[in-house]
Amino acid sequence: MICYAKRFEELSRDELFAILKARQEVFILEQQCLYRDIDETDRKCMHVFGKDGDELITCLRYFPCPSDPEEIQIERVLTAVRGRGYGREIMEFALRRIREKRPCLEAQVYAIGFYERFGFRVVSEPFDEDGIPHVKMRLQRD
Repeated sequence: MICYAKRFEELSRDELFAILKARQEVFILEQQCLYRDIDETDRKCMHVFGKDGDELITCLRYFPCPSDPEEIQIERVLTAVRGRGYGREIMEFALRRIREKRPCLEAQVYAIGFYERFGFRVVSEPFDEDGIPHVKMRLQRD
């Protein structure tokens, strides 16, 4: 798998289509969650994705939080091919790119353990996001 990081305007039409299609497949269809996935944030963030040849395997996006530009919000983390370590690879790739900032995310409760392996810690009580329990997590640096 080869990882890429591109701003919205750098994405090709095929790359953007593959990212949006994967997000639709996982977050809307698989998780049966009706929400507005495509939003204005897509235009303002860095899109990180991994491909095997022409096939999109994994993706996420991140952007500076409006309230604190030193804090970076990671969102829409997914792997289309599971069980092969691609989620770990894409997170490591993204975290290397934002190492000087303070990464945070809102994790689905079932995925807390995945993010804890990178040093993220829960910093909120569970809350409902589009019918799915989430928690806020921040990366704890040594």
